[in-house]
Amino acid sequence: MRIEGTSGNEHKVWLTDSEIEDLRRATNSQRDDIVIQLGAFVGLRAFEIPQVRPADVNETDSGQYRLRVRSGKDTTGNGGKPRDAYLPDSVERDLQRYQNEHNIAPKDPYIDLEQPGVRAVVRRTAERAADATGDSDFRKVSSHDLRRRFAQRLLVDEQMNPRVVMAVGGWDSFAAIEPYLNAPSAEVIDSAFAGL
Repeated sequence: MRIEGTSGNEHKVWLTDSEIEDLRRATNSQRDDIVIQLGAFVGLRAFEIPQVRPADVNETDSGQYRLRVRSGKDTTGNGGKPRDAYLPDSVERDLQRYQNEHNIAPKDPYIDLEQPGVRAVVRRTAERAADATGDSDFRKVSSHDLRRRFAQRLLVDEQMNPRVVMAVGGWDSFAAIEPYLNAPSAEVIDSAFAGL
């Protein structure tokens, strides 16, 4: 993982997919694993995770899943705009299993927490991952770092069209996603130099 210091005592943590899996192994409940997945694989913000309900999951004509995020971040002053986030099959299956096992009604949230509770889940999970792996950098991981990994995976690792990433991730401007585009992962760097 790569760490960047920011103003104050904050950090930007650039996670890899294997480090996301370390976080998932460190969860102590199915709910906490869902929180990690919604951030890292769907790109949801901490305040968006508690909004998600079974009624918001839709299957497209092509068999892919979308997750309706009813109120995204308000960057324009006009209220947050809804979007249809891409929902990987594996996350959809885990949401379905969680709904069935916990008898969640279609219009009830999967995650019955507020934004601070979501952030606390990520912090506690990161602490456990640090203990389990011996990597103290996990202690710097925040809920936004999960979203950062989502963007970097699509933009850098998968070289996806930035406008598609903007649409599914709820970014309003190219300038908002540019920092993710300019930060190649270790795998991308290794691949670039492999042929030399």
